[in-house]
Amino acid sequence: MSHIRFMSPYLKGGRDAAKLSNRTRYIATRPGVEVLRGEHSEQPATKKQQAYIQRLLRDFHGADELLEYEDYRNAPTQGNANAFIRQVQEDFAEPMSRMENYLDYVSHRPGVQLNGEHGLWCAGGKVRNLSQAVREVAEHTGSVWTPVVAIRREDAERLRSGAAPGAADRYLAAIYPTVTAGVHYLPPDAVVFLSESGRVDERVKNTVLQQKQDVEALLSAGVLAGEYAHLTLTAEELYAALEDFPVILEDSLPTSRHPLRPRGLLTMNAKQLSSYGGSLETAVTDLEHYRSSGSAVLVLCGGETRAKNLHRLLEEKGIPATLDLSGAAMPAAGEVRLSLGALSAGSEWPALKLAVLTEGQLTAPAMRKRQRVKKDSNRQKLQSYTDLSPGDLVVHEHHGVGRFVGIQRMPVDGVEKDYIKIDYAGGDCLYVPVTQLDLVSKYIGGGEDTERTKLNKLGGAEWTRQKTKAKKAAKDLARGLIALYAERQKRPGFAFSPDSPWQREFEESFDYTETDDQLRCIAEIKADMEKPRPMDRLLCGDVGYGKTEVALRAVMKCILDGKQAAILVPTTVLAQQHYATAVSRFRDFPVKVEVLSRFTPAREQKRILEAAKNGGVDLLIGTHKLLQKNMAFKDLGLLVIDEEQRFGVTHKERLKEMSRQVDVLTLSATPIPRTLNMALSGLRDMSTLEEPPADRQPVQTYVLEHDWAIIEDAVRRELGRGGQVYYLHNRVESIDATAARLQKMLGPEVRIVTGHGKMTEQELSSVMQAMVDGEADILVCTTIIETGIDIPNVNTLIIEDADKMGLAQLHQIRGRIGRSARRAYAYLTYRRGKILQETAAKRLAAIREYVEFGSGFKIAMRDLEIRGAGNLLGPEQSGYLMSVGYDLYLKLLEEAVLEERGEEKRIETECAADLTVNAHIPDRYVPSAEQRMDLYRRIAAIRTDEDASDLLDEMLDRYGEAPKSVLALLDVALLRSAAAKAGVSDISQKGSLLRLQLGVFHPQALVAVCGHAKYRQRLTLAAGEIPALTLKLKPGEDVLEAARDLVEDLKLAAEEAAGGTP
Repeated sequence: MSHIRFMSPYLKGGRDAAKLSNRTRYIATRPGVEVLRGEHSEQPATKKQQAYIQRLLRDFHGADELLEYEDYRNAPTQGNANAFIRQVQEDFAEPMSRMENYLDYVSHRPGVQLNGEHGLWCAGGKVRNLSQAVREVAEHTGSVWTPVVAIRREDAERLRSGAAPGAADRYLAAIYPTVTAGVHYLPPDAVVFLSESGRVDERVKNTVLQQKQDVEALLSAGVLAGEYAHLTLTAEELYAALEDFPVILEDSLPTSRHPLRPRGLLTMNAKQLSSYGGSLETAVTDLEHYRSSGSAVLVLCGGETRAKNLHRLLEEKGIPATLDLSGAAMPAAGEVRLSLGALSAGSEWPALKLAVLTEGQLTAPAMRKRQRVKKDSNRQKLQSYTDLSPGDLVVHEHHGVGRFVGIQRMPVDGVEKDYIKIDYAGGDCLYVPVTQLDLVSKYIGGGEDTERTKLNKLGGAEWTRQKTKAKKAAKDLARGLIALYAERQKRPGFAFSPDSPWQREFEESFDYTETDDQLRCIAEIKADMEKPRPMDRLLCGDVGYGKTEVALRAVMKCILDGKQAAILVPTTVLAQQHYATAVSRFRDFPVKVEVLSRFTPAREQKRILEAAKNGGVDLLIGTHKLLQKNMAFKDLGLLVIDEEQRFGVTHKERLKEMSRQVDVLTLSATPIPRTLNMALSGLRDMSTLEEPPADRQPVQTYVLEHDWAIIEDAVRRELGRGGQVYYLHNRVESIDATAARLQKMLGPEVRIVTGHGKMTEQELSSVMQAMVDGEADILVCTTIIETGIDIPNVNTLIIEDADKMGLAQLHQIRGRIGRSARRAYAYLTYRRGKILQETAAKRLAAIREYVEFGSGFKIAMRDLEIRGAGNLLGPEQSGYLMSVGYDLYLKLLEEAVLEERGEEKRIETECAADLTVNAHIPDRYVPSAEQRMDLYRRIAAIRTDEDASDLLDEMLDRYGEAPKSVLALLDVALLRSAAAKAGVSDISQKGSLLRLQLGVFHPQALVAVCGHAKYRQRLTLAAGEIPALTLKLKPGEDVLEAARDLVEDLKLAAEEAAGGTP
């Protein structure tokens, strides 16, 4: 029996390692050779192995990320130690062989001994000064890392000659071996507050991760030396330092994630208050309630004039208020006091009997009525719904993924300008002019785990590579989408005829005035129906925005052409609700409406199925029963799907079969991420209702611990104004006990009924009827009310265990109230003392944050962020989506789809503008950084004069008269838009020279413009790889005006040249 042992000291990894391993494998398979397994493999690792592993970890960055190291850490046995060492020798073969050769050479030099002080081999003796330390690192790192050596030697020479090396903080650790941070300078009696501790912890971890990535980049570039790379505290070190101080963690919701273990929990109930939507009457009602209940009210105003105006308004409404401009005292019980100050939102503290309101909440309109048709692309919608805050990951179209730091004002050429600062890997940062903010979008990847996302390097090839890969993937996906499109285009659909007099009569019989958005969506849907291909449109409108009316008009159009229509709904209750609405709307027309649900008796079901087959039913409304196998229509023309997010995959497949040649209209308040994905990428057409019906007010939403005292107060308040209440308790087995508890608490005179899905049709129907007729005051129910019950008199909603519900579901349920001109209140409660899961806390924070009208789309976007963007047509795309972020991926997909169709790219030349113009939003005009940021984004996205005047009107309403610097910003945005249309890709100014870089080259147009008398001897054309026009400005000439005129002339000349070409 042969035993083979290799004992050569020269076979240590490197390139020979592979040969050795091959040779060993070969010999081991020969006949007569037995492989002896190491009998010590399960024994603990030897000290020699442990020391060697420590050296490997220190010398080779990234070794600690190997899976073998994870195994060794979990079980430090000899077998695992050997496996890890072998893997390091394979993965780091080249640097290891260079290092070992060199170290072997160094170790034999005279006067050199082994000493671990600098991590490799180094000369004996103490480090006496910085220049010696730097020189030693250089000498004993040797030729292993050449850039490190060169930079170290250079720095050592400078230090020896008394000069300071650049960025001397790289050697901070040589002089101060212990890392010191701001926390170490706190006075011993300091108290530390962490506001939103979960988010603080997230921010700390992100910063540490960013530092780690930066240090790795600097190490690989040789700028930092390994020994001196530990310059900042880790998260653990920071929290350990904070242990010496009293720390107070302030959280709006109790979460399971605390950076420091709390020793005690103190709950203070506070309610955040939302705006009154410009309705002073509602505000006055609330102020009277506060005064009568003995609460103190403090109203903060933005300025002296505004405080006096509000004081006058309140006096007129009969509310006595004290005007206290100096902020001398807090209000007394039952007093309303106006003072100066700014808060993003007001709040109420029931325990302190104090309410703090802001003047903006009382007077600012929640949303101005839009008079124009919105032509935003779906991607622009996405951009306008994602809010940016410092620390967020962002994607710059040309530079890749970075971290948003904030807005910074800097003087450039004698004028003040605002820039967005974005940090990139390796300590680089980019300043983006706020006028180009539309090139920056929030990074939405695969959910909340953005900690793993790597920042790009500025100027590196990595981003271009990622973008190219994503572009290729988008192209492949586009091919798939185009095939789907083509299949739909080929399928013959039915082209409905234009509107008939009956259609117009039906529309005129609508009791309310339609909103502009409703009219636009109706027009879009009708246009689709009149085309000879099947329609597939998503109508996205918030709860209570009149989606049903839009759908019924489409149904009428379908029926008038002799075809049948079906409305598919997720719940029985909603089916009954739609049936009642449809019967009432079609009462004056010969339209046969039927309903099919589990409440329909078997005999009746049979009759309806027969009638549908023979054409005896014009409109059939039903639940999943419509999807059963024996369901057949004589001539189905339109299928309306309400609340699509509630149907499962199998139902959707059956739907696909049903709707192959049928027009499909999907209604949703909060499209789930996948649906949203498809709509945003243009795979489905999408219409949005963003305008609330007149006189509606946002629902006041509270998220708080379940507290019977607060609930009793809320219920009594609602009943006191003649309203009704929904109390949502989502467990059938204990619903009666909850109803009994409420009855005992509120007294026998309050009429309480219960409703849940296990009731028979009769029972449920009579309960609902009692609520509609006002014979019951409180409905204790399960989520059966989620879809579609519409009782305008119910304006208070209380939800138990709200943390167990999804975002879209919470938004849906909240939409059941607030359907009249009255103020509505929603109390989302969670169990006392319960620590919420992180995602549940995020969901509740989002639902509380998005109370304004039209939040459904925002909520779907936030859901997209919390859960990740998912994928359109399969998992293979998600990796590419993660690398470039959701927004840019959609843009690439949009371009790829157009290219595949052979259409001209609609995307205009994006024009950047950097002019010496005083254009920024002053802090005194908009004090909140978040609001300034939002305005900058919206200004950068301006494309027409109409956009600009709309935004200007809104700013006038919210902040008062706009200063010159803000008007200049709007002018720059309009100039960029006009320049892009004229084919200009960049406008810049150097002193008195204005330079226009041309993205599109029109020779005839350029000749014509250069020949203009006003530009003679002032305008020069530089024709190179990128042609450019340079205009010499006259002394005192307005640069914006000059640029605008030149762009206009270019555009006109290009149009004339195009018109003149045969």
